[in-house]
Amino acid sequence: MNEMDLFEQVEYGQADSGKQDLKIALAQIDTCVGDLDGNAAKVLDFAGRASSQGAQLVVFPEMTLTGYPIEDLAFRATFRRAAWDTANQLAGQLQAQGLGELFVVVGTVGTDHEKDLPRNRMVVLHQGAVWGAYDKHFLPNYGVFDEFRIFSAGQRSVVLNICGQRVGVAICEDIWQDGGPVQELAGRGIDLLLTINGSPYEEGKGHVRRELAAHRAQEVGAPVLYVNQVGGQDDLIFDGGSFVMSQSGQLLEHSPQFVEDLSYWTLPADQQGQAPTGSQMAPDLDGDEEVYKACVLGLKDYMRKNHFTGVCLGLSGGIDSALVAAMAADACGGQNIWGISMPSMYSSDGSRDDAADLAERLGAHYDVQAIEQLYKAFQHQLNVTGVAAENLQARIRGVIVMAYSNSKGVLALATGNKSELACGYSTIYGDAVGGYAPIKDLLKTRVWQLARWRNAQAQAAGEREPIPVASITKAPSAELREGQKDSDSLPDYQLLDQVLEAYIEKAHGRADLLADGFDASTVDTVMRLVDRAEWKRRQYPLGPKVTALAFGRDRRLPVTNAFAE
Repeated sequence: MNEMDLFEQVEYGQADSGKQDLKIALAQIDTCVGDLDGNAAKVLDFAGRASSQGAQLVVFPEMTLTGYPIEDLAFRATFRRAAWDTANQLAGQLQAQGLGELFVVVGTVGTDHEKDLPRNRMVVLHQGAVWGAYDKHFLPNYGVFDEFRIFSAGQRSVVLNICGQRVGVAICEDIWQDGGPVQELAGRGIDLLLTINGSPYEEGKGHVRRELAAHRAQEVGAPVLYVNQVGGQDDLIFDGGSFVMSQSGQLLEHSPQFVEDLSYWTLPADQQGQAPTGSQMAPDLDGDEEVYKACVLGLKDYMRKNHFTGVCLGLSGGIDSALVAAMAADACGGQNIWGISMPSMYSSDGSRDDAADLAERLGAHYDVQAIEQLYKAFQHQLNVTGVAAENLQARIRGVIVMAYSNSKGVLALATGNKSELACGYSTIYGDAVGGYAPIKDLLKTRVWQLARWRNAQAQAAGEREPIPVASITKAPSAELREGQKDSDSLPDYQLLDQVLEAYIEKAHGRADLLADGFDASTVDTVMRLVDRAEWKRRQYPLGPKVTALAFGRDRRLPVTNAFAE
């Protein structure tokens, strides 16, 4: 079908006088932005597997063929043409492999030819052609989303007639907003509302999605089938967790989080919405497991999609580098980690021992690169004191980490946490160097919590705990001067993290923070530290977003800012 002709219809197929059971496959897959051929190959594979299990309809996530989000790639006409060609070629490949009778729903990018703007599009491949299409109506423009700037909005609701069943369709944001296509579909007698999604992970968001779907199912008087993307894309994590929700609010199918999955659910002809034998009901994960798996998947996919097979990082013996190393071991295997101990004259014997213990537990490569002589060489020429001398040590370590990264072709990991990043308690071009920051969105107290959780998981499985207990229990210190502790410069982390959560994630100002019960001295200190560190955060590596408000796309404040409360 020519792309120009797609929007002359709003209903595809002929309504059948007799409804049949419709077996649907939920194909929760991990795509890569720009990999049109690789994404299409994955669709072909999953479609074949779905057909072999008797599915008549297989549904893939939002922007399947292009990956998501494609950001300004959408503006390239060459990319849009290539994506459209891929959709047509895929339809032909499905037909050639005997899958022409299967209805295959995929997402891609299209073009609004009147405005010469891209559109976020769903297409249905059937009998060797693009059989039907729908364009996203509501374009999110908040948080990590910037779609209103990129896409042109579709204007019509669409119904697919498949096996006598009337299937209304929507794309992600279309079900999050009142009105629009869902409201129109409520009056069109649909038997199912099908929505394809690229919904990024935030802790606890799964419950919000399911509550929303229950509301929409009641609104349209039909079950909602929700298929979500899985995998990491730069700083976003997609957790999957696809599901089917009945119009009475009963969960009928639930796919697991953080893994690719192909599951099945049948829309019965009698419209009772029962879950047949074979529908899975994956359990919800607890908060710590969710967040830990999100961080690991983010790192794993960032490595895979950018062709890294190993990582390097500084091992200080402290909790942050220990948790990052444990995540890296789960993402790519300990044998692919180069841990570097870089002791100075201020490093304690306990820290050196804990770093070596960690590497041994993980099966990582472990090198010692003492920095004292390098530090003395710099000081012979520079002779700096105070903070400059402390930062010099961190920058020497940063040079060593990047030298390992360059020489071995591995990804350098930054080990800073959200509390430090918020307060500027890191050295730019020092411990802030790297290509990816796995715990960037974790407050310090959550770092300790996840470390304990990971050790408990190992213990429950009869395995050795990956993180030395001493790294968890010791007082945190950068060890850049004699006897230094983090508490010398920062409030206690238990208190600090409460203030940071209120100031950053809840956007509470000074008056709000005082009303929250925090003392004025602490509030003023934290606000000053956070506000002064914006320039550092702009230069920090990417890291996985796991909270409602992460530094980066979510929080955009000017570096030059004279406003003070």
